[in-house]
Amino acid sequence: MSYLLVFIGGGLGASLRHTINMVFTRAFGTGFPYHTFFINVSGSIVMGLIAGYLAFKGEASQHGRLFLMTGILGGYTTFSAFSLDTALLYERGEFGLAALYVVGSVALSIAGLFAGLGLVRHFT
Repeated sequence: MSYLLVFIGGGLGASLRHTINMVFTRAFGTGFPYHTFFINVSGSIVMGLIAGYLAFKGEASQHGRLFLMTGILGGYTTFSAFSLDTALLYERGEFGLAALYVVGSVALSIAGLFAGLGLVRHFT
């Protein structure tokens, strides 16, 4: 059941992301990734709202959390999970780890992307 909820939620989140990509590209063009910027920020806000509600109210089932947070938000943007992980490290007073996580994730992800591009260019 858990996998099905994540699967359905992920499909909904990915469909919403695609819709926003199309709307923003038509409205603002492709000179700047407004669509990704909006998705990352809005997904992080929603993740904060859900995480805050659950922290203070705690009234969501595990299935509800999987559907909303892992499924819908995971399909919409993984940046929301990254933001939540950073906030949790910060809230625990792990400032150095939070900074390392942010800088390392961004730098290594971008470096990984360029490494992948370089490998494909090299072998094609």
